[in-house]
Amino acid sequence: QVQLVESGGRLVQPGGSLRLSCAASGRIFRIYNMSWYRQAPGKQRELVADITSTGSISYADSVKGRFTISRDNDKNTVYLQMTSLKPEDAAVYYCNAQIQTYGSYSDYWGQGTQVTLSS
Repeated sequence: QVQLVESGGRLVQPGGSLRLSCAASGRIFRIYNMSWYRQAPGKQRELVADITSTGSISYADSVKGRFTISRDNDKNTVYLQMTSLKPEDAAVYYCNAQIQTYGSYSDYWGQGTQVTLSS
């Protein structure tokens, strides 16, 4: 069984920074794409950033230049460094990973971590 566990979300002031982490555990053979999504109240879940197993990266236009996605393949962990945070960045942030186990290939989601913006 595979689990994704996010951490790092908290209350932060506009203009501040946060680093989110998402660690995958279980009987993992290989992790392909790892992504961060977010969902604000009343809005659809949206893709924030994506990183492939070979390091190719893409960002949503709204976070380009402010957010940085990275991964540590040895630790099965993906990070999201967020800077210059804006009120519109407030949301629950979810980690997603495409994982091949020793028996199957599936899409996995974490439980989410809350990022709150308040001055």
